[in-house]
Amino acid sequence: MGFFQLLMKKKELIPLVLFMTVAAGGASSFAVYSLQKTDVILDRKRNPEPWETVDPSVPRKLVTINQEWKPIDELQKVRKATK
Repeated sequence: MGFFQLLMKKKELIPLVLFMTVAAGGASSFAVYSLQKTDVILDRKRNPEPWETVDPSVPRKLVTINQEWKPIDELQKVRKATK
């Protein structure tokens, strides 16, 4: 018995299949969207330490409420000393 024959025989499964298809499509599209963001690093060979290239003056959050992004002096000194 094929899948569509089962759906035609048991009509109460149609909404369930519809909702599951929409949920799977939404989850897949969100996964693709998340992988395209700059915060996600997939390649460790070309950029093994990605936290060193992050600019502290650029906010990385979706919502920032009354927050100023400025570099921390101690971290800047350590970064300059290690280079």
